[in-house]
Amino acid sequence: MSRPSRAVELPEVTISESRGVRYLHLDTPWIQGAMRIDDPLVIELEYVQRMMAWMLFCDPANLAGARAVQLGLGAAAITRLCLSLGMRTTAVEINPQVVAACRTWFRLPVQAYGLEVLTLDAAEFVADVERAGSADVLAVDLYDHEAASPVLDSEAFYRGCQALLADGGLMTVNLFGRDASFERSRRRIAAAFGADAVHEFKPTREGNVVVLAMKHVTVPGLDELARRAENIQTRCKLPARKWLRMLRLHPEPDPAPLPDLPPA
Repeated sequence: MSRPSRAVELPEVTISESRGVRYLHLDTPWIQGAMRIDDPLVIELEYVQRMMAWMLFCDPANLAGARAVQLGLGAAAITRLCLSLGMRTTAVEINPQVVAACRTWFRLPVQAYGLEVLTLDAAEFVADVERAGSADVLAVDLYDHEAASPVLDSEAFYRGCQALLADGGLMTVNLFGRDASFERSRRRIAAAFGADAVHEFKPTREGNVVVLAMKHVTVPGLDELARRAENIQTRCKLPARKWLRMLRLHPEPDPAPLPDLPPA
């Protein structure tokens, strides 16, 4: 969760539990994050799972030591998994109550090697390139307690995200595909990254659309992507084989032309 102005009062954090899953809320019934209590490294929410689709384009051997940045902490699901992969991980969250709740209820370490948690406005973080440094992976999930539309969604913001990424870097963004603002948001991301570098999933049942944007990424061939998907599925319990079908990164070839028929 983040917002561009500190003049707005930050919402209260509440916690609920149901059927072995703990949920994070911000003053409303809207779910802002979730964790399966007996298996906290498993990502529970479908759209958050899809925000890890960048893993398809990273050599598994290079993950340890790579840097992941999350704008909007949620219930720290992405943070926990990235840390478990040996990645240097920075989480940016403006609401100190969210940070405290994640440390108390969602297994976010107070201290861990490679972990940095900044109580900061995401807009300020992205705008200060020297302070922010460079990221290999960027996950953007910036909704407030009303969950109506992203609170940071300008072309300038996405250009800042693109500048934050190293060459070969990837960004995933959570948007609402059923919202009228979705196409506008997608156009802004495409303006920052290039239309050919932007891909998207179909909406989840709840309406979330995860958009994947690449910075000078060479997409591996289908065989290599399939091998990586198997690795991700086994190692992280994520539905990576399904991601490949949904993203359609390699267009299907045009059908062969029909042979000329002899005259009747």
